[in-house]
Amino acid sequence: MRIGLLGTGPWAQRTQGPGLAGHPEVDLVGVWGRRPEAAGELATTLGSRAYADADALFADCDAVSFALPPDVQAPLAVRAARAGCHVLLDKPVATSVAAAREVADAVAEAERASVVFCTLRFAPETAAWVAAQRGSDDWLTGRADWYSAAFGGADSPYADSVWRRERGALWDIGPHALSLLLPPLGDVADLGAVRAAHGPGDMVHATLRHVSGASSTISLSLTVPPQAAGVTVELRGAAGVSTLPERGDGGPVRPFQRAVDALIESAGGGAAHPCDVRFGLRITEILAAVELALPGEVDG
Repeated sequence: MRIGLLGTGPWAQRTQGPGLAGHPEVDLVGVWGRRPEAAGELATTLGSRAYADADALFADCDAVSFALPPDVQAPLAVRAARAGCHVLLDKPVATSVAAAREVADAVAEAERASVVFCTLRFAPETAAWVAAQRGSDDWLTGRADWYSAAFGGADSPYADSVWRRERGALWDIGPHALSLLLPPLGDVADLGAVRAAHGPGDMVHATLRHVSGASSTISLSLTVPPQAAGVTVELRGAAGVSTLPERGDGGPVRPFQRAVDALIESAGGGAAHPCDVRFGLRITEILAAVELALPGEVDG
């Protein structure tokens, strides 16, 4: 598959670029970025070429992969789909429901394949756990506690991410948490019933009710100190307690390549992947409902 890469930041440099360049079924056509000099440097590193115009890259590709802030990604993804490209999106698809819906509609109208890269849904150990848990109707409750020190003192390559600082953990980590809780517990039943509260820093707590009758809580932060960082996802019900296993030590490149595999399969006539753009839209709708439920937040 001829795939183009949009984005030149740490995620493109460390994950998507190497993942595409090293994938045996991918021809990395080129790289586009908002900073042409950065696109040139990354393209050289990856053995590809830089494009000065995103639409020219779309014209030369079967698919495009996005390593851009969500609200830069969304309008470009609409253009890519309308140009006939399958899309491999980063999470979240967008931080507004209207923008995410426009992407989903454009992909559907163009009859293109889509995958939203939620890392733990493609890491082998955690993906297997999600698949195993979704076969039960007996879960009563779940929780996802996701505490990151990216802005809390850790040596993080994402410490300079403007959009993460502006939108906080809810939008950066929230998609990960929901991508793990929704498959076993079901969709959120009533967005108007979502409850949420602020914690220290950018910390957010939310309570959700699912169509299965189960409840869940999510707690998210990018600003805890390194000694307080960690991820716990847990389900409780008639089957007992099930806890998300740790991801392997291989890093995100292999999970990303598995997301590429899913896109290739779907584009070749296979079924839509569970983490497609419609799933990404639903995540945006739920996170927007959480944001609206936070004290002091206003709609829009």
